[in-house]
Amino acid sequence: MQTILGANGQIATELARTLHQHHTGGLRLVSRNPRKVNDDDMLMAANLLDAGQTAQAVKGSRIVYFTAGLPPDSTLWEEQFPVMLKNALLACRVARASFAYFDNTYMYPQNSQIQTEETRFAPVGRKGRVRAAMASMVLEEMARGDIPVLIARAPEFYGPGKTQSFTNALIIDRLKAGRRPLVPVRDDTRRTLIWTPDASRGLATLGNTPDAYGQTWHLPCCDDRPTYKTFVTMASRIFGRTPSYSVIGRWPLIIAGIFSKKVREIRELLPRYEQDNLFDSTKFKRRFPAFSVTTYEEGLELIRKEWRDK
Repeated sequence: MQTILGANGQIATELARTLHQHHTGGLRLVSRNPRKVNDDDMLMAANLLDAGQTAQAVKGSRIVYFTAGLPPDSTLWEEQFPVMLKNALLACRVARASFAYFDNTYMYPQNSQIQTEETRFAPVGRKGRVRAAMASMVLEEMARGDIPVLIARAPEFYGPGKTQSFTNALIIDRLKAGRRPLVPVRDDTRRTLIWTPDASRGLATLGNTPDAYGQTWHLPCCDDRPTYKTFVTMASRIFGRTPSYSVIGRWPLIIAGIFSKKVREIRELLPRYEQDNLFDSTKFKRRFPAFSVTTYEEGLELIRKEWRDK
């Protein structure tokens, strides 16, 4: 039995699909209101803030994936994320289940240095500090050695379905609507984006590779690292739009945050858009050389096809 905790997001949906196709016939999806991805998925409603419910959700599992998400609300993150993770780790320890933690890069320095699995944490802002504390909690569990534990880390997403990211919201979704794309802060810095199905396939691969445990892994990304100018030009061509966009400067976003809580919550991420974002996934690619990484052109073509087919 393999179990996904926090099973309704885009990463979890793609993960469920991949696990079912390639790794397991027994799959349990857990969230407050779980929905089937595959016909024979087993569903369990549970609140991960409740230790007892989390323990029941994990019971009988061989591998557990933590992909739980929360809205971009700093207070919510501080109050709920550590509790959810603590409950999940305790439940896995009791069940003797392997634990695969899906992580992001909020705890990394927001500068242009190349990010590897050895990059030291230097979080900026409240949400960054929460993610750093959570990753540290998982590393402590890994060091304890009672159960197999791994961390699978991804940079910013772009992808199909209900993928939530700056890139989807400001560029891809606006192209679909026939509106001018918006670029945050600068258009000339290099970006590392991960195709969400690649992130999920990579997580499934790691979870089902015994010697991957006891380590942190960067999930596989395309090495091109285009600027937003290049990305928007490519996306516009694929969607049949004029390659035109507007750059939203740092100060307009800061001022907008005075009036909008949603904008205010993303302000701590702005420094990463002022300089190159260079996320390195060489370690994964060397360990899994047969893993096929989706190019940006291929990913955008797939999004366009999905959109046109609806």
